[in-house]
Amino acid sequence: MASHAPLPASPPVRLAVPRMVVEAPVIRLGLDSHGRLSTPPMSKPHEVGWYAAGPAPGQQGTAVIVGHRDTKTGPAIFLNLNALRPGDPVKVTRKDHRTAVFTVDSVRTFARGSFPSKKVYGDTGRPELRLLTCGGRFDRKTGYSANVVVFAHLTSVARA
Repeated sequence: MASHAPLPASPPVRLAVPRMVVEAPVIRLGLDSHGRLSTPPMSKPHEVGWYAAGPAPGQQGTAVIVGHRDTKTGPAIFLNLNALRPGDPVKVTRKDHRTAVFTVDSVRTFARGSFPSKKVYGDTGRPELRLLTCGGRFDRKTGYSANVVVFAHLTSVARA
């Protein structure tokens, strides 16, 4: 599917993923003390977080939204992120009352030790979105062994 022209900057406020029957408020995230992308609070498993120092969804560049797969209290917002398929829509409502509609290009799982940061976070020359969560095997001491990453690009814009 062809790309849509980039939008001006405007923070995201809500994420909708129809295939997963998910709608979630979006909070702002930054980097933790180790320089890694922080995550939404474990106490709020139904929120997602946007890396606010990067592009806004729909803006030129690669916007990043993360969510938990699960928490100690049970399943979380991105439990079934790996169920997305190429062609699926992902909708991000922005503060400017526009909804940036992205189309999934691929869903990949990367082992933590070989996570391709440049491929995931790098600018591709068009407005793109990455959705990230944990994946792979779970170990109580070390956590999940991998990350699930959805690659999507902006294909249309609607009024919210």
